[in-house]
Amino acid sequence: MGITLQHISKSYKKVKALDDVSFDVNPGELFGLIGPDGAGKTTLFRILTTLLIPDEGSAGVAGLDVIKDYKAIRRAVGYMPGRFSLYQDLTVEENLNFFATVFGTSIEENYDLIKDIYVQIEPFKDRRAGKLSGGMKQKLALSCALIHKPKVLFLDEPTTGVDPVSRKEFWEMLKRLKEKGITILVSTPYMDEAALCDRIALIQEGKILEIDSPENIVNNHPKTIYNVSAKNTYRLIQDLKEYPGNHSVFAFGEYVHYTHSKENFNPEDLQNYLTQKNHQQLEIHPAKVSIEDVFMDLTSEHKTEGN
Repeated sequence: MGITLQHISKSYKKVKALDDVSFDVNPGELFGLIGPDGAGKTTLFRILTTLLIPDEGSAGVAGLDVIKDYKAIRRAVGYMPGRFSLYQDLTVEENLNFFATVFGTSIEENYDLIKDIYVQIEPFKDRRAGKLSGGMKQKLALSCALIHKPKVLFLDEPTTGVDPVSRKEFWEMLKRLKEKGITILVSTPYMDEAALCDRIALIQEGKILEIDSPENIVNNHPKTIYNVSAKNTYRLIQDLKEYPGNHSVFAFGEYVHYTHSKENFNPEDLQNYLTQKNHQQLEIHPAKVSIEDVFMDLTSEHKTEGN
């Protein structure tokens, strides 16, 4: 029971939130939608969970059409929105009981599915949800999204604002849920989380830039990315942006990552150019490519094509 999108587009007045989006999520797959705020991730999730109707295209979830079968889809999926949306004045146990009742089930009936998650918050079952820490709220929201044993799970930026330890625990939980056969679509702005998915789609300004496994996206990237450093980083970035033929320039930790638009690029030419610009402590060498590098590079191509 997977997910299918074909040529989905959605606009809000003059803003195109989604632009001809197509991809499939295989049954039992942990699929990541990777992109910054405003990329179109939440709009896509709302369409797939039947909260929005697309302007164009079609989509299916668990073998059901998002428009024709919207009632059945709502019973078949679990949805954890980006913002904590449970009842803050209800206790942990009251929230879970409420969502179980809405779907005609009980905590006891599907406890095996949420046990690994719920045992961590069960000691606080009488605490109001609004008084929980960020990590505990996250676990409660995930438990509520799972209590009716969904076939497909949608998680919209579930780790935003959560501490690193809770983020790590959350992704370990997702791996265990995947092993139980649940199809999972998760969105995140964190590039390091992309490597934890089976496959990912990179999205920017409503367009899909690339879809593949994290390993293939990194290994198949055609451009060489260079680490460039100098004493004055700000001036270095400005001069790199003015270098003829530059493709992408962006700060990356202690280095500036640079790619060139032509295959016959010679880094010695760049070295001479920057030396003439009086840069001190200059260093240029190939970088190990990351998903963030690929995303930034593809974003540069997307902007160039749009001009």
